[in-house]
Parts: sequence; structure tokens; C-alpha cells
Amino acid sequence: MYYYIIVALQIFCIYHLLKNKNQYYWIFIILFVPILGSIVYLITQVYNKRDAELITDGITAIINPTKKVKDLQAKLEFSDTFQNKIDLADAYFEINDFENAIIQYESALEGRFQNDFYTQKQLVKAYDKVDNYKKVIMYAENIESHGEFKKSNTQFLYGKALVKAGRFYEAEPELEQINSSFANYEERLAYAKLLLDNGKQAKGMDILNELSSESKHIVKQNLRKYRATFAEVEKLRN
Repeated sequence: MYYYIIVALQIFCIYHLLKNKNQYYWIFIILFVPILGSIVYLITQVYNKRDAELITDGITAIINPTKKVKDLQAKLEFSDTFQNKIDLADAYFEINDFENAIIQYESALEGRFQNDFYTQKQLVKAYDKVDNYKKVIMYAENIESHGEFKKSNTQFLYGKALVKAGRFYEAEPELEQINSSFANYEERLAYAKLLLDNGKQAKGMDILNELSSESKHIVKQNLRKYRATFAEVEKLRN
């Protein structure tokens, strides 16, 4: 049990380090002096009341990922509010229980919250995970006029669903919106593959060539983050 707590603590410290772009030498301290290194990092780089709560929650989520769900289920039973439904739905989504996430998100779309952007955006993502493209299209079309929809992952999922529904020529303008240089690497790779699969080899290869070129000019942190994406780009180009 203690071993898993130490590993969870190391994972949290390294996650915090990468997220906040702290000095990379901390990684070696955390890995090679596990307990002391993690404690020193927490004290010197992380610790305050709010972060202490996040650490506790993060470690608990790694050791017992369903605890958060159970706690939020109890909270919702005690107080049936919109925010409690969303919190529970998000918790289900985090552990890849998309069916239950969908139930809670849809339950939240009542009364004055029936047009809530965040909830419908999450439903687009959840229905994509379970391959229900009809529902993806329905919820995406409800929110496509929202300012945050354009050039987002949500718009990409909408375009992808249109392709799956056999509506490629409607999908292409949506997918083209996410084709911005030095951004949306994973989505642009997927877009290129959809183009190749639908008889648009020249355009698909153009996007792959652009991604390949960009990979040589991005910061090392992003290159590491999207290593698998760029590896697939090169595989398809060759």
C-alpha cells in the first residue's frame, strides 16, 4: 500500500512540474530519492492550502478512482442541483464511464439550463466516445453558433460525425476550421486521414507535409507531447 502511495505522489509531483514548467532537474530528485525528493518538491514548489487539497484529491483519485464518483453521488442525493449533476457527470467522464456521464449530463439539461453550452459540449465528447454520431451531430448543431465552438475540438468532433454519417461535403468546411498552423496537431492528423479515406489524397498529403514541417520547428516540450502524432504523420507520408 505504501508503495502505491509513493508512486502516486511521484506521479503528482512530476505532473505538477511539467504543467507549471518548473526546472527539469526536479524529475531526477523525485525519481531517485522518492520520498524525500517528493516531500521537498511539495514544500518548496507546491505547498499552500489549495494545492494541499489538490494533492490529496489527486493521490486519492489514483489509488481509488471510484471514490470521487461515490462522494459526488452522495452529494447529488443530498442536493439535486445542476452543478452537482455536472460534477458527477465530469467524474464519470474522467474514469471513462461515458454511459453514466451521458445520463447525468442529459439530466442536467432541464429548465433554464436546457441550452447550457458546457453541458452540450461534454455530450458531444461523450457521444463521440460511444460512437453515437447522430447524437454528436444533434448536440453540436445546438451550440455551433456559440463563440467557443469555432476552431475547437468540439467542431472537429462535429465534422468527424458528419463524415461517419456519410455527409463528407458538409463535414469538410467544419474540419477545415481546425486546420491552423502550429495548433490542433492530433485533430489535423485525423482530418488528413479522413481526406485520404475519402478520395482527397492531394489535400490530405498537403496537411501531412505541413505537420511534418511544423514538427521541426516546435518547442521540445510539444514535440515530446505529440511524439506519437508526428510519428504517425511520417509513417503516412512514407
